[in-house]
Amino acid sequence: ATPLLALDDDVLAANIARFEALVRTRGIDVCYAGKALLFVGLARRIDASALGLDVCSQGELLTGEAAGIAPARMVFHGCGKTHDELDAVASGRVGRVVVDHHDELRALANLANAARPIKVLLRVNTGIEAHTHAYVRTGGEESKFGFPLGGVAAAVAFALASPGMRLVGLHSHLGSQIFDAAPYDASLPILLDAYARALEAGAPLTDLVLGGGFGVDPIPGAARFDLESAVATLVADLAAGARARGIAAPRLGLEPGRSIVADAGTSLYRVIAIKHQGARKFAIVDGGIADNPRPALYGAYHHPTLANRTSDAASEETTVCGRSCENDRLVVADLPVDLAPGDLLALGTTGAYTYSMASNYNRFPRPAIAFAGAGKHVLGVRREASADLLRNDVR
Repeated sequence: ATPLLALDDDVLAANIARFEALVRTRGIDVCYAGKALLFVGLARRIDASALGLDVCSQGELLTGEAAGIAPARMVFHGCGKTHDELDAVASGRVGRVVVDHHDELRALANLANAARPIKVLLRVNTGIEAHTHAYVRTGGEESKFGFPLGGVAAAVAFALASPGMRLVGLHSHLGSQIFDAAPYDASLPILLDAYARALEAGAPLTDLVLGGGFGVDPIPGAARFDLESAVATLVADLAAGARARGIAAPRLGLEPGRSIVADAGTSLYRVIAIKHQGARKFAIVDGGIADNPRPALYGAYHHPTLANRTSDAASEETTVCGRSCENDRLVVADLPVDLAPGDLLALGTTGAYTYSMASNYNRFPRPAIAFAGAGKHVLGVRREASADLLRNDVR
């Protein structure tokens, strides 16, 4: 049945292995960013690897716990943590927390227990902007995330004065879909300066996290972000920068999300109707903005392929749309002129920020997720049923 999100086991395993190699050969701390896609079956794959897990909500934390991930391997993120989430941090359900602002720092200090100090990283907004879509940019002056550089010293002093906190590092995240290593290189010396000042103030720092955001190109055959080369440069620059400042090199941390699951995912849709409006040809499919809001949010591209048969017909520009009561254009691309109702379309690189951002708009049920490989498939998330749509309605 469609819509369906299929995760390619081989691609997923290979992507995880790329980052495991960084853990084992370079000693980098790598945590998978669960916001990209998270369910118990996927969290179990992470638990079986050398990676940790970043969570940014009570729901993501519960998912990690249900998968059996040890608290020490989880990090809590978020710029607006609730009291219940901060209480979960203080009670030891995660190993570390990334603190975003002074109000959160004060609230956490009130919950902290000196007998079991909370390991804290301060998220720093370095002012460096990655030139991505404004909706996925998380650094720079227009971003809501992190302490401004001028506020880091006061945050360090507050954390050091709080007996229930142990300040272990600084954190930064620049945005998503970054294909150029330059933003990371530009941010690194700014972070190292802040790190050195914090050490001088007495903070027992050990970690410097540069976030994730490594780009995944949706065009088949396009060059990938050169992760290994970028990381090699960062490791060398980190060591040189630390020597120049007379400090021990911190442990480098990375938080990949999209770069692990995006190209492992393919969304399958059934064509419902073919229409022509003037010169434009539309193919309406049985999904749309409810299961993939990315094209509507920031013009994301997912390459379509006719999946159920081969066609020798010529191609023509076709607008693939969903069936919701919106102009929910999924993609404009060349598809066979004999595309017909009943055909199956596969949209690529849909593993990240599709299901995790899905809704029940128009009261459509969310799709199933299946792991697929070697001619077999295993259900990861069941398809929502009609009863699920009514479950929370008060009658």
